Amino acid sequence: MSAPQSIDHAAGKPVGADHVSPRRKAAMVVQLMIAEGRKLDLASLPEAVQISLTRELGALRLVDRATLAAVAAECADRIEGLGLAAPGGMDQALQALDGRISPATAARLRAEAGPPRGDDPWARLTALPCPALVPLMTTECAEIAAVTLSKLPVAKAAELLGLLSGERARRITHAMSQTRAIAPDAVERIGAALAAEHCQEVPKAFAHPAPDRLGEILNSSGSATRDAVLDGLEAEDPDFAADVRRAIFTFADIPQRLAPGDAPAVLRRIEQPVLITALAAAEATGGGDAAAANHLLDNISQRMAQGLREEIAERGAVRRVEGETAMSEVVGAIRAAADEGDIALVSPQEEDES
Repeated sequence: MSAPQSIDHAAGKPVGADHVSPRRKAAMVVQLMIAEGRKLDLASLPEAVQISLTRELGALRLVDRATLAAVAAECADRIEGLGLAAPGGMDQALQALDGRISPATAARLRAEAGPPRGDDPWARLTALPCPALVPLMTTECAEIAAVTLSKLPVAKAAELLGLLSGERARRITHAMSQTRAIAPDAVERIGAALAAEHCQEVPKAFAHPAPDRLGEILNSSGSATRDAVLDGLEAEDPDFAADVRRAIFTFADIPQRLAPGDAPAVLRRIEQPVLITALAAAEATGGGDAAAANHLLDNISQRMAQGLREEIAERGAVRRVEGETAMSEVVGAIRAAADEGDIALVSPQEEDES
């Protein structure tokens, strides 16, 4: 008499591990892991794979121990035989190469690959600030805008509606009556199309806005060059000039930007000869530079301030270029302290409001 055969009760015929289809083996392994309480992230799989796997699980009934053990052993052997695990997909590859390829190249590859698997286009759309959603609400047809409004949180939808013209708001709210019977898959397709058009990240050549970049350059420029550039900007583009002025932080701005209690921490960062040269040049220049020097000296210990004043007097006259270089180093030390979180600079807006 021959030995009893293993039976796959879903198929109703004798099987061994070699006769079980790959899909059925995957279903067995998944069911085994679920039974053991393991957490599986199957949502990252392609939708077709999720559907196929679910159908196989639905068809699975009873599997004898021998067949299950053979399938599990085969799965373990395959895993142990792997020598390298690649990212698997463009999304994972781009994530692995983040910071190793240029932003422009990464943006181009993302555009070619389309949205990542498992991406929720409506989550990306609702994450946009209301001003960024206004173009969508004004350029799309009223019905599409109504679907978008319906997908937003109530408070955000109300805020967005308030940013639209009265006539446009009326048309969109009236179109909401036509969204009752819209199918869920149609809503998903609408979201995917809107996200592709309105959530596409445009690669930027520069990390900081133009006023900040120019302000940084003028911070390191001589006062004559800085004043000439700003005067020219005032005549050509007053708004841009105002933004640049807010981004500039010169030695004369120290009293307005540096809190009194932060002066000692800043001065500890500056070499004594540089500090003496900067303070001597500022006092000789007068005006805002002299006020900045007094601000620094008035907010440190009297003993230290007295010692600095004596060295300033001994330093004597300072050449203009040397003085401007030293004052720029003081400003650089202040900005470095702010960037590292040691101090917090007062913003021009805060100064204006006070």
